[in-house]
Amino acid sequence: MDFLGTILWPIKWVIEAILVGFHWLLSELGMDPSGGLTWVLSIVGLVLIVRAALIPIFVRQIKSQRKMLEVAPELKKIQDKYRGKKDQFSREAMQRETMALYQRAGTNPLSSCLPLLIQMPIFFSLFSVLNEARNDKAGVGLLTQELSDNFGKANLFGIAPLKYSLVDAFNYGNVAVAVIAIAMILIMTASQFYTQLQIMSKNQTPEMKASPMYRQQRILLYILPVVFLFSGLAFPIGVMFYWLTSNVWTMVQQWLVIRNMPTPGSEAALAREARLAKRNRNKMADDAAAIAAVVEEEPAKPVTTQRQQPVGKNRAKKQGGPKK
Repeated sequence: MDFLGTILWPIKWVIEAILVGFHWLLSELGMDPSGGLTWVLSIVGLVLIVRAALIPIFVRQIKSQRKMLEVAPELKKIQDKYRGKKDQFSREAMQRETMALYQRAGTNPLSSCLPLLIQMPIFFSLFSVLNEARNDKAGVGLLTQELSDNFGKANLFGIAPLKYSLVDAFNYGNVAVAVIAIAMILIMTASQFYTQLQIMSKNQTPEMKASPMYRQQRILLYILPVVFLFSGLAFPIGVMFYWLTSNVWTMVQQWLVIRNMPTPGSEAALAREARLAKRNRNKMADDAAAIAAVVEEEPAKPVTTQRQQPVGKNRAKKQGGPKK
């Protein structure tokens, strides 16, 4: 086993356990164990488990990005202080002051890359697991030789082998695989583009949009879909289902974050404040209408006067009545 295989071995074991677990559950529910749909849903279940486990890390990423925004003015002061100074002493001093600033703020620029760095070995492990399965090789754990053969022969809708890629579809003349693969590549590309576009257009402050980093992100906005487009040619559709489901999860997750936890000062933050203000106005109007309705429906209480009791002649004289 090579060095990379040694590192990925425990991740592959966990992935196989989750994949086989979902396959067993779906089979027990009555689905065909050899069916492509059963394996596809098992892959989707694997994505949901992995991405749900990464939610705490994603939350830490959001908090780190917020702290980076808070220290941005001080970071700019440090950069301006050493601007134009190329000597070794100035570079080391700038690095020390920058790291001290990050340490005081409790953040790190690499924190925003942490979810992606964690997903990379997971994706490579999944690719390795499914690639070995399509070549009829047993896995490192619960993916036995029998299950590996089962996956290698699985066909989606009975016509599209999960182990085929778009290149394989062209080589073997499988139109169904070609259609499914092209559709998935287009959806993956569109979802990736939409997710990144939402972040850049709605969830960044004017200061961030004026920075050089923003211009670099705009370039990546158009480069990444091209990478998806070409890399999808060689991936089996079984792996592409993992990729597609993960992209959809990311798109929905980012939409929820931008809507409910936007970057302060961004267009999304202003839109959220406007929504909350409108909601409060509507609530106040509803409360006023409810109070008015209660007052209008409440019956008026009758005005009661005290009835004067009759008084006898002798009693009236005692109370100081008129004398004759």
